[in-house]
Amino acid sequence: MPKLKTHSGAAKRFKKTATGKVKRGHAKARHILTTKTTKKKRHLDRDVIMDKADTKKVKRMIPY
Repeated sequence: MPKLKTHSGAAKRFKKTATGKVKRGHAKARHILTTKTTKKKRHLDRDVIMDKADTKKVKRMIPY
């Protein structure tokens, strides 16, 4: 079987954990930050585990 190509857009946005789960960042954390509370910005800064419904599609895009 030939090598699979990584989707470069997905590679920049998602990372695989050691157990095979997918980590992602939050949206709404890049600009217009003056209207958001410090608590809100702090929580948006943390990475979270991707929802199970979307994980299969993302794993296909980042095979390695």
